[in-house]
Amino acid sequence: QVQLVESGGGLVQAGGSLRLSCAASVNIFTLNKMAWYRQVPGKRRELVAHINVLGYTYYPDASNDRFTISRDTAKNTAYLQMNSLKPEDTAVYYCAADLKSTGARYWGQGTQVSVSS
Repeated sequence: QVQLVESGGGLVQAGGSLRLSCAASVNIFTLNKMAWYRQVPGKRRELVAHINVLGYTYYPDASNDRFTISRDTAKNTAYLQMNSLKPEDTAVYYCAADLKSTGARYWGQGTQVSVSS
């Protein structure tokens, strides 16, 4: 069982920044990857970025250089730094992690990010 606790969401003006944190209850090296997704009402949850066990990162939207995923292995925590936020970034952001031993995916509870214009 893996528990993921997100923090760092909130309300910010357009152009501002936020850093989301996702603390895992297990050693980060037991996870194949950690990822950030986001979801707005009525739409599918979409991948924002992931970082794998070797520390390699992936962004499905290569043109989005405003977001950066990183991790602190000593704290078993992944981060999502979001800069130059836009109103369209408003969503619930979820952390996800895949456990190596079982392949099971775990989700955090989500954190609301709201960007005002």
